Amino acid sequence: MDGGFPDQELFPREPALVAPGAVHLPAHLGTERQAELLAACRRWALPPAGLRTVRTRGGVMSVRQVGLGLHWYPYAYARTAVDGDGAPVKPFPDWLGEWAHATAAAAARTAAERTPGDAAGPWEPPAPGEYDVALVNFYPEGARMGMHRDQEERSPAPVVSFSLGDSCVFRFGNTEGRGRPWRDTELRSGDAFVFGGPARLAYHAVPRTRPGSGPERLGLHGRVNVTVRVSGLDLASEHPPGAPAR
Repeated sequence: MDGGFPDQELFPREPALVAPGAVHLPAHLGTERQAELLAACRRWALPPAGLRTVRTRGGVMSVRQVGLGLHWYPYAYARTAVDGDGAPVKPFPDWLGEWAHATAAAAARTAAERTPGDAAGPWEPPAPGEYDVALVNFYPEGARMGMHRDQEERSPAPVVSFSLGDSCVFRFGNTEGRGRPWRDTELRSGDAFVFGGPARLAYHAVPRTRPGSGPERLGLHGRVNVTVRVSGLDLASEHPPGAPAR
């Protein structure tokens, strides 16, 4: 994006192919872009349709969440915060879609470089303007997210994730179930993670964060994750349909 910021370590982290179709882009957002995204997240978190606690069939999530473009709730999308204050969801910003498109394209290049033969290029980045929904997740100290997969969308376009604040352990698994095999990757502030193609419906989780590990200059206590997606749903519909429950 804007070149990232220098890693405070001897050897800078390199982009990595975590699984076929899943790419880690370290330090993808530089200092200014991280601050810009965090400022936007703080605006989005305000009511109406602001940050709320999510209740699933398994209980109350320790991660708090706000949606953009459409409101995600277990396990569908709606135009209003149906499990919150009922207000219309905040609009999805074009600039965030542009960031996601550029990030997906960078990840596709990395995947092609690291995948031999005809398997190179496990996805085609969606056209500019196709990204239309996002979930903003706030992880306070001690928060976690269990194994799940992003399956309420009707588009196979890659999911793009941006991390801010505290580092976390990001567990990326397989498409068959919540068990092994999986691979753990440390995501730090400014990192991006993209999964599409054969990895689009892979299970993934955040088993723990590392409190106090975020950059002090960002002024964030905890972790924020912004996940950008192509819904494949009709945003003009009064009640966009959701996918079947897990």
